[in-house]
Amino acid sequence: QVQPVESGGGLVQPGGSLRLSCVISGRAFTYYNVGWFRQAPGREPELAAAKTWNGDSVFYADSVKGRFTISRDAPNTATLEMNSLTPEDTGVYYCAATPNRPRNWYRRQEYNYWGQGTQVTVSS
Repeated sequence: QVQPVESGGGLVQPGGSLRLSCVISGRAFTYYNVGWFRQAPGREPELAAAKTWNGDSVFYADSVKGRFTISRDAPNTATLEMNSLTPEDTGVYYCAATPNRPRNWYRRQEYNYWGQGTQVTVSS
């Protein structure tokens, strides 16, 4: 069974940084495209960043451009480096994966496998 597992969330002050990690376990010799979604309280999940397994395409929400960086060190891992965090970045962050190339990277239905999520709280 394919399962993304996130780690690295926590509480940080405004202006601070956090690094989220995702490891996708389950199926050997499979290359996953990964998206980091986030869900703020009372809101729908939205894509923060996504990247192909080989790094040839990358996507960011306008709200995180210049502050967040998604990296792929291996076909089954992904990290999200988050800098200059604001309270608006607070939410549950999910790692989502698909072995296919999404037609619309921002559409969560394109992703087959989801992690349990990790809480990020930006507050003073």
